[in-house]
Amino acid sequence: MTSLKRRTVLGAMAAAPLISPFSAWAQATTLKISHQFPGGTLTEGDFRDRLCRQFSAEVEKRSKGSLKFEIYPGSSLMKTNSQFSAMRKGALDLSLVPLSYAGGEVPEVNIGLMPGLVPSYEVGAAWKTNEIGKELNKLLLDKGIVLISWIWQAGGVASRAKAMVDPDDAKGMKIRGGSREVDLMLKAAGAAVVTLPSNEIYAAMQTGAMDAAMTSSTSLISFRLEEVSKFLTSGRGQSYWYMFEPLMMSKAIFDKLSKDQQATIMTVGAELEAFAIKEAKKDDLLVASVYEKKGAKVADLSAASVKKWQTIARSTAWKDYADRSENCAKFLKLAEKLI
Repeated sequence: MTSLKRRTVLGAMAAAPLISPFSAWAQATTLKISHQFPGGTLTEGDFRDRLCRQFSAEVEKRSKGSLKFEIYPGSSLMKTNSQFSAMRKGALDLSLVPLSYAGGEVPEVNIGLMPGLVPSYEVGAAWKTNEIGKELNKLLLDKGIVLISWIWQAGGVASRAKAMVDPDDAKGMKIRGGSREVDLMLKAAGAAVVTLPSNEIYAAMQTGAMDAAMTSSTSLISFRLEEVSKFLTSGRGQSYWYMFEPLMMSKAIFDKLSKDQQATIMTVGAELEAFAIKEAKKDDLLVASVYEKKGAKVADLSAASVKKWQTIARSTAWKDYADRSENCAKFLKLAEKLI
């Protein structure tokens, strides 16, 4: 081999890593998304799982494969109540979880499940661009969390022995409310409260440890609570119970991404909010037919019933929340501006 040929071969070998087909693979980042809901596909199943899958597929496509995702439904990656804290520490990349579950860690976020405060999907959606949304977003960024998709869901009540429509119906019942604030309202109505995440409701109702559960329409379907319930109070039409259940990301992980990747994530997340509202409203209607087919009696809330619950909520949940700190009081005032 001539000296020239040797130099050519050695030069090619030195340059090879720069053009290796593995270089693109090495630059790809795989992120994990955790949630507590049943898994499905892009087109079938719980819409929150589908939203995560659509988000994953679209971000991977727009980032040209530089971002990939693994989805862990059913709390298969970690326990439900550990997800928020794990994101703050950078130990979990993304999660779709009810924000109020983090109320023990960050009291202000309990406003995401404040009974009587959000009267419609339209008001919930308006939070994002108004003062309350901006302050909530700022708070979460300070706590190490990036809000990716703003998702609201109406809630209903599944019960075993009798319907729970008005506050008087709750007296003597063991009920899962879903947040400190809802629990305070229920206690004032004479109920005993049970605290657990929505993916544990079925077992508690099946064994009789709980008489009724308040949860979103989608969870009322996905967790098959019609199998352990004889009554449903639906959230279709109107409800005193709207829950903020966003797709969130660890700021520590988000900050490590390129500006283009960050922009792609935020853009796709925002685009999926219309899908979330559409599917949540669809489930508000679907849940009634699911329960009726199982022989359950379905009741809807009247404006008078909603007002009764809101009156109790104002004197219990709202007051307790506002008294917790100046920041909580400020959040409540900002949210009240929209109703």
